[in-house]
Amino acid sequence: MKYPNIIYIILLNLLLFSGVQADENLKYFIIKAIDNNLQLNAERKTFESAKQNKNINRSEFLPNITISGNQTSSTSTNIKNQSGANLADTNLDSESRTISLEQKIFSGFKGVNTFKKSELETQKANLELKKVEQQIILDTAFAYFDYIFKSKNEKFNLANVNLFERQVEFDSARLQKGEITLTDLAQSESSLAAANANLIKAKTEFLSSIRNFERVTKEKTPNFKDLNEIVGLTLPKNLNSSIELSNLNNLSLLISKLEYEIASKELNIERARLSPSASLEISKTENQDFSSSIDEKDEETVKATITWPIFKGGENISTIKKSSFEKQRAQLLLDDTKDKVLTDTSNLWSRYQSSKGVLDATKAQLKAAEIANEGITLEYDTGNKRTTLEVIQSRSFLLEARTAYAKAQRDFIVSQFELVMQIGTFSINSIK
Repeated sequence: MKYPNIIYIILLNLLLFSGVQADENLKYFIIKAIDNNLQLNAERKTFESAKQNKNINRSEFLPNITISGNQTSSTSTNIKNQSGANLADTNLDSESRTISLEQKIFSGFKGVNTFKKSELETQKANLELKKVEQQIILDTAFAYFDYIFKSKNEKFNLANVNLFERQVEFDSARLQKGEITLTDLAQSESSLAAANANLIKAKTEFLSSIRNFERVTKEKTPNFKDLNEIVGLTLPKNLNSSIELSNLNNLSLLISKLEYEIASKELNIERARLSPSASLEISKTENQDFSSSIDEKDEETVKATITWPIFKGGENISTIKKSSFEKQRAQLLLDDTKDKVLTDTSNLWSRYQSSKGVLDATKAQLKAAEIANEGITLEYDTGNKRTTLEVIQSRSFLLEARTAYAKAQRDFIVSQFELVMQIGTFSINSIK
């Protein structure tokens, strides 16, 4: 990819030209998170530094041109000869100018490999930048949908507390009428206390989700839309397709491959240091001596130099061995990364499929719990054969079902983001 922050550019264009400035949706917050992330800005500097290093190494193939000059002026006074007679004062003035050109002819392919290595390092820096961007997108998506879930969960628990408060009032009145026992009222009061405890926990988790969201995006939390498990991401059809895409596009794997190639180039560089090198230098010097009978004297020099390091106390050989071990290490790490990517892809595919199954199951659970709670509550309120305990259990099941379904929605959405990031098929254009 030519531009390291291409994701940010795409997102920004979408924001500016799609008329969604006022709609603080997921796209909006991803842009904000990418724009405000300090680590990402630091990675951008690393990428720019890598590009400059490549330019530095390109200069290895270009000639060095040097211009130099000097001017000398001296005066001698009160000079005497052997007889003691005074001589006239003497002025000695001269100047010279030199221009030289030096060109490396051959360096054992050290320059070529050094330049190729810097190109690979630039590509690696670009991928590292994209990897940070990817993590920011994942963190933002999780923070966004977790906030919605925790907000809904707080509302569920608040509604539950309100229901049990009315339950206690209702049971207190029924106790006065002799319709229920003191034990029934105590059960309602105990359930109210438990509901308040759960509400406190839900509020704490909700506040934590707010802080996490603001940490990731550096933005305040607005009013979000409801959870919608259909986000429009392009997902693979099966596990085999997921693995194939991961092998082609997974950033960790691509970085590991580049690290192996960089280690290979470094080994070639160290081997080249044992090869002979040749350079050519051409220079021209103009000399002017104003005190001499020869006013001007030009000199032209052509010098060819061949250097061949024969022995440096074993340093070069040891350096080659070291680079060889580094290459072997990079190969082992690459093989390990391949295994890890395969395992992670399989696990994320399974998580996606599992979360989809859990979503369907919790949806059915919620529907059944709503029907059961409505019927049991109606029968209890009309004085039919329903106990206080049955009502309490019914409401507890309903709360659990609502929470489970909302959590399943969040987990299903997040599993989609994790999978498309793993296989490298994420596109901001697909987000609803």
